[in-house]
Amino acid sequence: MNWLLVVGGAMVGAPLRYLTDRAVQSRHDSVFPWGTFAVNVAGCLVLGLLTGVAGHVQLLLGTGLCGALTTYSTFSYETLRLAETGARGYAVLNVAASLAAGLGAAFAGVALARL
Repeated sequence: MNWLLVVGGAMVGAPLRYLTDRAVQSRHDSVFPWGTFAVNVAGCLVLGLLTGVAGHVQLLLGTGLCGALTTYSTFSYETLRLAETGARGYAVLNVAASLAAGLGAAFAGVALARL
């Protein structure tokens, strides 16, 4: 039964990632991967908010939705492509900003959940 919750969340998270990525990226005239950055930070915030929630909500929203919404593989690929195409500054910025913003969003989510 639990796996159905994960699948249900992923069925929403994957298309949400794709649509959000395309919407955000289309608004920026830059090689920086703003769409992936946005979905990863949003996922970190949601996971921070869910900290301490156990059971079905965690499976549905944490593992399912956020697991499909966020994407470490795309982040890695886009960073590698930036470095390979000579945009090394953007590659370094992507790593540093993603780490800082992701952790900041997770901490903010935990703080908001505790209020």
